[in-house]
Amino acid sequence: MEERIFKGKKNGMSVLLLIILVYAAAIAALVFSAISLEQGATALNVTGLVVSIAVVSLGWISLLGLKVLKPQEALVLTLFGKYVGTLKENGFYYVNPFCVGVNPASRTKLSQSGDVSDAGGLTAIVNGTQNMNLTGDYSSKKLSLKIMTLNNSRQKINDCLGNPIEIGIAVTWKIVDTAKAVFNVDNYKEFLSLQCDSALRHVVRIYPYDVAPNVDTTGDGVADEGSLRGSSEIVADRIRDEIQKRVAEAGIEIVEARITYLAYAPEIAAVMLQRQQASAIIDARKMIVDGAVGMVEMALERLNEKDVVQLDEERKAAMVSNLLVVLCGNHDAQPVVNSGSLY
Repeated sequence: MEERIFKGKKNGMSVLLLIILVYAAAIAALVFSAISLEQGATALNVTGLVVSIAVVSLGWISLLGLKVLKPQEALVLTLFGKYVGTLKENGFYYVNPFCVGVNPASRTKLSQSGDVSDAGGLTAIVNGTQNMNLTGDYSSKKLSLKIMTLNNSRQKINDCLGNPIEIGIAVTWKIVDTAKAVFNVDNYKEFLSLQCDSALRHVVRIYPYDVAPNVDTTGDGVADEGSLRGSSEIVADRIRDEIQKRVAEAGIEIVEARITYLAYAPEIAAVMLQRQQASAIIDARKMIVDGAVGMVEMALERLNEKDVVQLDEERKAAMVSNLLVVLCGNHDAQPVVNSGSLY
């Protein structure tokens, strides 16, 4: 389905004035014919009366062709089931009064900007990601061309290592082809929401939550350091591209996708926290040991250079042991004064 845009149809004001003049003339002719009939019926008066009544009774149909569009709005029109074109620019239009606006998603309310439920409306949850107001006024069939943000609910997904995580995304999108959005899919809002969920699951299963060895996230056969936590920008761009491929047929452009929430699932969060703490403690101990060994080596070299004291191998081993205990201990060393012989 190719989009056809109406141009040069901004004659709504002139048509409205013409309709008002015709109505005024019809009412005047009706009054004049009625007065003339009281004085004496003639064929001309009867004809004028019938025409005036017909104009007054059916003239309102022409008012249905008046359409007003605000900036960043569009109206897809069909005539007896056939797509005839789209009004896209803001203005006051007049079209065939039998044309009908089509928007299958006019009653669908997603968890996004621009979709605020009316007060007093009955709201239902659909698929856990979208709200549908069942009693609000959604008579307008206009499509919004503004940039909107879809904030899907958090999902529990297993990463590439099988660890369950919870992740949420915010997708910024807009309609670029109104004909595709209306006619290529049943409901473009529901379609977008479901495709966001599907694309998110597909991308998340490629990455580990944190950097893991022997994991290839780029598909080139070489292990890399990609992760959901450390490569959030790359993951977000990949999610956006994946969603765009899936919704292009619906005339939707994905402007941006961003991760809004990322955490381990509650059932493994405590274990993973202990794992991270253990890893941090091990890394810290390695650094402490490396520094302590360097300090012991420096102390022995300086003592040897200054010829302060002569130590045999046994005394050096004892000294190294004492220094490592002092430098690597968790608590401050307690000094002990030896008042006797060194040996």
